[in-house]
Amino acid sequence: MASIGFEDGFVRVGPRLDALGFSLFVFHIFVAFYVLLGWFVSSSPALVFYLLLLPLIATQWWLNRGCCMINNFESWLRSGCWRDPNNKEEGAFLLMLSEWLFRVRPNPQDLDRLSYVTVLLLWLLALSHFSWLSMA
Repeated sequence: MASIGFEDGFVRVGPRLDALGFSLFVFHIFVAFYVLLGWFVSSSPALVFYLLLLPLIATQWWLNRGCCMINNFESWLRSGCWRDPNNKEEGAFLLMLSEWLFRVRPNPQDLDRLSYVTVLLLWLLALSHFSWLSMA
């Protein structure tokens, strides 16, 4: 999730306000809300999709060195590089949100741990909900 610190010269706080940056920020927020609330869905096929999606998201964070593919896609559109070494925002979505919304700069490793634990807990909630629906 968050692997790039703000002390590396990343001064501006908040999403980019150009059309591309803002639209991908909004898309990122929609994905985040789905990840946070998807376990609550009462459709078995939707819960199965969610149960498969969460480990895929966590795995791609891990394989992609803490960066979301949405950030990579934006880097690719802006610079032609999937991982742009000059993009200080890449991999810092949650750090940016934390700084922007709460004026707090968490330790990136702590934020990573929190993110993975949150995904695990959401997955367990979804599994519990799916089990409960299967018994009903």
